[in-house]
Order: sequence, then structure tokens, then C-alpha cells
Amino acid sequence: MSATAPKDVRTLVLRLVTEVPRGWARLGMALLFAVCASGASVALMGVSAWLLSFAAEHPAVSMLTLAATGVRTFGTSRGVFRYFERIFSHDVALRMQAALRLSTYTKLARTTLLGTRSGDMLLRVTADVEAIMDVVVRVALPFSSAVVVILGTSLMMTLFSPLSAAVLLGCSVLAGIVLPFVTQVFSRRADESIAPARADMANQVFTLAHNATDLVAYGYGDTELARLDAVDARLREAERRAAFTRGLAAGGQLVVMGMAVAAALVIGADAVVSGALAGRNLAVLCLTPLALHESFGDLTKAAQTLTQARTSLTRILTLLAVEPVGIGDRVVEQPDKRSPLQHPDALGVCLDVPLAAQAESPSSMLSDILALVLTHLTIGWPGCPDLLHGINLSVNQGERVVITGASGIGKTTLAATILGLVPPVDGCVHAPGHIAYLAQDAHIFATTVAENVRIGNPQATDDEIATALTKAGAAHLEPQRIVGEDGTTLSGGEARRLALARIFVSADVPAVVILDEPTEHLDQETATSLMEDVYTSFAQSALLIITHDPDVIAQSERELHLG
Repeated sequence: MSATAPKDVRTLVLRLVTEVPRGWARLGMALLFAVCASGASVALMGVSAWLLSFAAEHPAVSMLTLAATGVRTFGTSRGVFRYFERIFSHDVALRMQAALRLSTYTKLARTTLLGTRSGDMLLRVTADVEAIMDVVVRVALPFSSAVVVILGTSLMMTLFSPLSAAVLLGCSVLAGIVLPFVTQVFSRRADESIAPARADMANQVFTLAHNATDLVAYGYGDTELARLDAVDARLREAERRAAFTRGLAAGGQLVVMGMAVAAALVIGADAVVSGALAGRNLAVLCLTPLALHESFGDLTKAAQTLTQARTSLTRILTLLAVEPVGIGDRVVEQPDKRSPLQHPDALGVCLDVPLAAQAESPSSMLSDILALVLTHLTIGWPGCPDLLHGINLSVNQGERVVITGASGIGKTTLAATILGLVPPVDGCVHAPGHIAYLAQDAHIFATTVAENVRIGNPQATDDEIATALTKAGAAHLEPQRIVGEDGTTLSGGEARRLALARIFVSADVPAVVILDEPTEHLDQETATSLMEDVYTSFAQSALLIITHDPDVIAQSERELHLG
């Protein structure tokens, strides 16, 4: 998908169809087979009615052969046409879904954070993206094929009785087009509330699943469960209202098509009495509306599905159009002559810093051993108040600096700003291209220990992984051991050391290493041993350690206290 996000759902769908290889041709084939399948159903009913009526007159068997062959043909081909319709429609829909999901992932990869509600974000990239399939398979094709079949059937009925054909056309439009549209209007509020309610439920379930122990420990378990019940009740009420409206519409469709059958019976009987219509054709007039009713019986649900899909895809459009926070992946540019760092891969970001203030930086900034420079830096998340102002720091290669401060003061935000994940509000950040980072909430994936470590170096060998685990104090973890989602089968200390092993397995020694609470969940002996391995392995790197651990603070060369 192009860089510019579509403005509405219609533009999004058309763009996705265009991006799919031979998308319009695939969609056209799906529509063709859908029309053929529905048309075969109607034709099967009409020909069967004519065959039975004519057989009651006891004609020669040879006169029934063609009709009998038609019954077998339409009965068999209906399933074949429906099969190929499913093949082509799901093929193009799944390709569109893949393209949309890829665009969504690409957008997420280019930003640090688009929202703090993890459950809602998860629902957007899964269920909301899948709504594109509903638009194609459950909305566009059924309505399009129904319109074609209604017009074609009404045209064929004019050969028997123009008046009956006109009544059939009117009743079919009322039952197949108007009633679904009216249902969509009346249930729109309920349908539009389903996707947000599911997002709220996903958030609540995510909160309960990931914080159950803490919630129970602090006595908030019942409160959060009550919130989940409230969200579930809201979702069930919305689905109940939508189902109630759909039931009324389905009953209305049955009544309308019953009226079409009654009208065909009255009009056809008069025509038979007057001799304008053969008696055997009366059954065709009366039974054809029933076959049409079967072909658009699900259109009411399709109209409601359209509302729900539009709501879900609008949430995707919002995600694609929102301004990114940070840059997601670090963009390393070669420095020019004005850059204070002479690193070959330096990343420099300066915002509104007076030249006089930049000139205040020490002359040592031009030294090859200087790894990180922060000048008059102001940090904060976009759209939120600034957290800290006037941060000045220069760190040499091989130097240990700890960052301390009260919880929530902005230490992790400072690390994210140095990494380039969050843009600085003001000031300068000059950092090398290769920075290793241990996040306080580093994610542990539900795979093997070895694959978790390879996140730090996808080409790492088994021996390198074993060495990294040993340095991280996790030599007891078997590389092929499967860990649960979020590391639930590991202790807090094991998860911490597993995340740290990703840094140890790096192919190149990073110029800067940022560790966010590296000794958290570790006993003093293990923490001391771990930090000794860190100091040894990264003796030539600039170490920036965010910590509350007094032992780590005591072993540092300098301390930057925030706040």
C-alpha cells in the first residue's frame, strides 16, 4: 500500500483490490461463479416445477428428457459453481487481507507506540484486519450476485407473465435490497458498538491475564472482574439488539416473498383460465419466488456485517493515518562536518539549540573516544507534558554512568530518546549507530531459549548462544527449552538474564550499552556476578545503566540524577 493512508473504507478496498495481482480479474471470476451458483438454484426450482407439472399430464417420456437433464445439470452445477466462487472469492480476499496486514505491520514498525492499550492494538491487527474478508466474501459478492439474479429472473418471468414478473421484481427488490438497508439503518448503533466493545474486552482480558497475581495481591481482582463483566454485558446487549433486528427483517423477507408467491398464484390462475398461460407454467410462476428468497436470505446479515466491517476498517484507517511517535527503527545517517561526533555511524538529532549553547560543549566532543553526547536535552512523549529539561551528558567509551531518579521521573523515556525511538522535544542527541538496549519489560517470546537469544543476533551459532547464556548467568537454561508466553515458565530473574543474553550474543561490540534495571529480580550474589560479566564484556563500550541498586551505583564512575 502506498505511503498515503486511504481516506475512507471504499478507497481502502479499491486500493487493496488494485494491489492484488490480477485483483479485478479474480474478483470478476468470483462474481461470475456467484451469479452462476445462485442462477442455477433458481433455474433448478423453475425447471423442476415445470417438469413435475408437465409430467402430471402424462406426456411421452421423450418430451421430459430435456427438462430432466436440465434438473440434473442445474442440481450438479450449483455445487460446482459455489465451490469455484468460494475459491476465487477467498483467494482475492485473503490476498487483500495479507496486503492490509502487511501495511499495518509496516506502520507499527515505523513508530514507537501508537497506543497504550495493548489489547486494543492486538485486536486491530487481527480481527479488524480480517474485516476486509467480510467486505468481499459476505457483503460485496452476495449483494452483487443477488442484483444480477433478481434482474435476470424477472426478465425470464416476463416470458410467462409480464405482470407477475413485475410483481416478482418489486417484491424481490423490497425483500433483497430495501429490507436489508432498513435493517442496517435501525441496527447501525448496535453494529457500530460491537467492534469497540470487543476492543474493550480485549484490553480487560489482557490486563487480567498479565497482571492477575498483582491484582489479587492488592485486592483489585474482584474489581477488574466486575469491569470485565460490564464490558461483556455491553457486548452481549449490542449483539442481542443486532440479532433481534435481523430476525425481524428475516421475517419481513419471508412475508414479502410469500406475497410474491400469492400474487403469482392469483395472476397466473387468471392467465390459465383465460388461456394466456399454459397450466404447466403456473407452477413455475409460483415456485420461482421461493428460490429467489433462498438466494438473498442472508443479505440482511450481510448489511449488518457491512456496518461492523466498516467500523473495524475505520479503526485500521485511524491506525494507518495517525502520526507516528518516534521513528520505530533507528535511522543512521553519516555525520557531516558539523557533527560533534566523529563516529562512522553517528546518529545526530538537534532541535532548536542555539549555536552558542552548542559551542559550550567541551572540546573533547571531537575526540574519537566520545560515544554519547546530550546537549540541553528536553524529553517527553508527543502530546504530553515535558518530563525533563536541560539534560547535559557526555559519555566516553569504556565509561560507566548510572542514571538514577524517582520512579516515573523519565529515566526510561531518556533511554528511548537516546535510541531514537522517541524524538527529543528540544536539544541535541548525538549517538552512535550501534546501541545495545536491555529494556525493563523486555518481551520473552513463546519459543525456545535459543530463539529468544537469537533476537540479538539471528546468525548466532549454538556455541555463541551457550556462551551468551553463561555470561548472563543463565547457563542452566537449556537452549532448546520452550518458554511460555511472556516468559511465564521462567522466574523473574531467569527472564531478566535471558533478555540480557541477547546483548552478549551480539556479533559486534556495541558502542553504547543501555541497561534498564539489569539486576532487577536477582539476588545480590547473582547480580554481582552478572554485572562483573557486563563490565568485562563491554569494557570498551559506553555503559549507561538505569538503576536503583546501590551496589551498581557504587561501582559506577559517574551518576546522572534526574529530577
